[in-house]
Amino acid sequence: MVVRVSTTLTPTRVPSPAGPAPRRRTRVLALPEARWALASTVAFLVALALDLGGLPWWAYGPLYAAAYATGGWEPALEGLRALRDRTLDVDLLMIVAALGGAAIGQVRDGALLIVIFATSGALEALATARTADSVRGLLDLAPTMATRLTENGEEPVPTSELAVGDVLLIRPGERIGADGRVLEGASEADQATITGEPLPVTKGPGDEVFAGTLNGTGVLRVRVERDPADSVIARIVTLVEEASRTKAPTQLFIEKVEQRYALGMVIATLAVFGVPLIFGADLTDALLRAMTFMIVASPCAVVLATMPPLLSAIANAGRHGVLVKSAVAMERLGEVDAVALDKTGTLTEGTPEVSAVRPLPGSGLTPDALLALAAAAEHPSEHPLGRAVVRAARERGLRIADARDFVAVPGRGVTAVVGARVIGVGRAGDPVTESVDPDADAETTGVVDGLRADPPRADVPGTEDGDTVVLVTGDGVPLGTLALTDRLRPQAPAATAALTALTGTAPVLLTGDNARAAARVAEATGLVRVRADLLPDGKVDAVRELQDAGRKVLFVGDGVNDAPALAAAHSGIAMGRAGSDLALETADAVVVRDELATVPSVVRLSRAARRLVVQNLVIAGTFITGLVLWDLLGHLPLPLGVAGHEGSTVLVGLNGLRLLRESAWRSGRAPFQGTRG
Repeated sequence: MVVRVSTTLTPTRVPSPAGPAPRRRTRVLALPEARWALASTVAFLVALALDLGGLPWWAYGPLYAAAYATGGWEPALEGLRALRDRTLDVDLLMIVAALGGAAIGQVRDGALLIVIFATSGALEALATARTADSVRGLLDLAPTMATRLTENGEEPVPTSELAVGDVLLIRPGERIGADGRVLEGASEADQATITGEPLPVTKGPGDEVFAGTLNGTGVLRVRVERDPADSVIARIVTLVEEASRTKAPTQLFIEKVEQRYALGMVIATLAVFGVPLIFGADLTDALLRAMTFMIVASPCAVVLATMPPLLSAIANAGRHGVLVKSAVAMERLGEVDAVALDKTGTLTEGTPEVSAVRPLPGSGLTPDALLALAAAAEHPSEHPLGRAVVRAARERGLRIADARDFVAVPGRGVTAVVGARVIGVGRAGDPVTESVDPDADAETTGVVDGLRADPPRADVPGTEDGDTVVLVTGDGVPLGTLALTDRLRPQAPAATAALTALTGTAPVLLTGDNARAAARVAEATGLVRVRADLLPDGKVDAVRELQDAGRKVLFVGDGVNDAPALAAAHSGIAMGRAGSDLALETADAVVVRDELATVPSVVRLSRAARRLVVQNLVIAGTFITGLVLWDLLGHLPLPLGVAGHEGSTVLVGLNGLRLLRESAWRSGRAPFQGTRG
């Protein structure tokens, strides 16, 4: 008998929720540091062109002066403030060295030094502003208004005014306004932003829901259980801000010793100037010797000893699809000795695919025939599982028949008439079959009351080895099952093996997904330490436990729920193709093409850069020591001192550029081992 399905309840297409609010990104030139750095750079470049062109001093001299003033006033002011607090820093030292160079005729070199420091300060300010933009933008995920149910009916209220105990009406396609628990209705919630789960989660009475997650096609009544300021998404914002503040900024080598170096250089320069005067030396000769000392002892070569290897490594990584945000971030990557990995969107691709098609005995169907029937019923559906079924049928080249009388039931599945049969596709153990009551009010209840579910069958599980299993029925009779899984990235096993070799210990898997799905991925990638069902603060706690044990942790993730862990970790890498804005801004590096094998490669490249930094520091230190001793014990001509200083700078710069070569990246690439399991 063919069961007639009413068309009066075919739901209208739920309008797509409003797109995300426009990102509130700070414009580069909105930052005063960027404006001053730009002005200094432009003035220097124009002055340099006129200088090299042989024009008279009056044509380019004022421009050099403008470069000094615009680029140097802010670090000079900060240096003076630090001096007031009885501390010295290299910024102030660089300003003094630049002014000293100008005093003895090395105006061009001094201006270049000013431009380098001004640009560095602008980049740091921009990175800080963009991170703050993303933290503020995260709040846009949570709606500003909600529908509260009262004795007098419905009333729209700002979500900030909600209180524990309020009852909210959540319509199809709306974002949930507060953390709470479902009182009535059935639907599915896309809560990937909070838990990282790749598929919408069925919600019914008694289930917990989170603010900022997206409701599916059903209607829910939700009792608020947390104050909006204490919601999970609000805690994510707080965690990111706190982690960003408390994560001690890694300093480059010269910055770690800047206090001692700066103090020693100032004392030495004053001594070189003052001691000869005490013994009757000529004032001009003493000043010239002191200025020569300041130039040859200035840490320009040391600064360049550090930066070119790191910047070259950044450029090389960028060519291979990894964007490392700064030299400090590149340096940090080489220090890691433990790795924590997210699952969904990191080790897996974050989208479901059909992994098995199993007709039941007696159905008379082949796997292709079963898949074709399911695809025909799911074709009008917008659910991720439905799209995966249709995609699998098309990949096999199957013909997808036309269906009519399509009905989607929130949290249950779909039915449609294919040929002369009513085909149902739903989660196993909760099959969608039989008939539809045309009088049921789907908009009000969120569930079609007349849609009957057969009792669960013992031989049709809801999950299998972490996969999602759906049941296909024909006229209420089970025909077979489809298993869907979040596909493992092909390079995941090789990448985890390479990270294990690099750090000496296997990465730990941290995921908000269920334990069975996590265990399946861990087994396929050779991981033995797994922590599942974690909310964002749980991931942060896991990272901090490792760091409290003395490890420097690299966390790799992609979602909003990963952002606090990315901020708390010693280093963070985000998967860029589907990564959330907050994750991309919080991470130290972004894998643009989602090639997981590049993660161990960039760690190896960072370690190579750190080795070159040490080499360059030895070279720079040798030159500085030699020139300083020459100036102190003999008579170092100023032109020779400048030549030695600049020569050492060029030498360490060229040495650092070695990491631009393709071989530098290849030496850090992990061999591809294919997929296990």
